[in-house]
Amino acid sequence: MYALLFPVLAPFVLLAMLMGLSWWEDHLLPSATPEETAAEPVRAPAALVPDREPARIAVALTGHGARS
Repeated sequence: MYALLFPVLAPFVLLAMLMGLSWWEDHLLPSATPEETAAEPVRAPAALVPDREPARIAVALTGHGARS
């Protein structure tokens, strides 16, 4: 009878162990780099604006225009 409980309870035991290890890692282990917690948050770079006049740049670089 008890042998039937082990396969049923095994996933729950593994989940509890995983959650316990995750909590232990977050709360008890020291952080790898303490400077990261004191640093300012990383800001996202500004969005790149596409060039609206690629033909004019090409003329300036090559000296040849698209229209001859």
